[in-house]
Amino acid sequence: MAIKNHTSVTEFILLGIPHTEGQETLLFVVFLIFYFCTLLGNMLILLAVVSDSHLHTPMYFFLCNLSVLDIGFSSVSTPKMLANLLVRNRVISLGGCMSQVFFYHFLGSTECLLYTVMAYDRFAAICHPLNYTIIMNRRICAMLVAGTWLTSSFHATILTTLTFQLPYCGSNEVDYFFCDIFPVVKLACGNTLIIETVSFTNIGLVPMTCFLLILASYIRIVIAILNMHSAEGRQKAASTCVSHLSVVTLFFGPCALIYTQPSLSEVLVTPVQIFGNVVTPMLNPTIYTLRNKDVKGALKKLAGSQIISKGSY
Repeated sequence: MAIKNHTSVTEFILLGIPHTEGQETLLFVVFLIFYFCTLLGNMLILLAVVSDSHLHTPMYFFLCNLSVLDIGFSSVSTPKMLANLLVRNRVISLGGCMSQVFFYHFLGSTECLLYTVMAYDRFAAICHPLNYTIIMNRRICAMLVAGTWLTSSFHATILTTLTFQLPYCGSNEVDYFFCDIFPVVKLACGNTLIIETVSFTNIGLVPMTCFLLILASYIRIVIAILNMHSAEGRQKAASTCVSHLSVVTLFFGPCALIYTQPSLSEVLVTPVQIFGNVVTPMLNPTIYTLRNKDVKGALKKLAGSQIISKGSY
């Protein structure tokens, strides 16, 4: 679908994080450290999984996709935010703004759907262990992952098209630290009812549906664990779910806080989005590494092989 450009605006000005005057240098250093840790942590997980054949399983295939998403999602807004903080360069081109809107919703929706697929994977592994390799074979895994990326691309294309086919003929100052639908649409000269309705529906419907499917999967998982006769089996099954539940809580928790506490929304929306854009992508690899012996073992092996290869020269 082609995006019709009815706008006389060729660039936008990002006003940045509200109420942070005089703290730019401190915020730059903090966010730069978070971003570096995000890139390093997720790259290490990708290297560990790719280099260790024992980790070539559905769970780690999905984890690799999550690492790619975390790298991409944090890169949508963080580099531009760092530039704004360091050199006060608040200008973003129309194309750059469109890219931020598209990739923010594309990668965010993909991550939401991927968490649902990962919950289904745990459900299949714990509730149907004998048929797990048949249920989650390579073809099915590839189709599930491809489906999450493809569905999200349509979702993001619709939202971006509706946002930027509106006429922008007045102020070009976006009262936020990156281009998102609602801060940008406030600047439109035309009727914004369609994009606002579609955005509220889509952005609300996708996470709610995913959350309910994840909840249903874990209800079945909990029942299956409670019915296990072996204490060791129960502990092992539960431990495989803890990391996933932790990252799901980090993803859905802040959103739930905003939508269930409308009076706090204006106060919370910026910190919550910064947490989701900058902090959560850094925490995900940490959670999976700290609680996962296989990943830690693969990283140790990887580090050991690097030391041996250096010693051989």
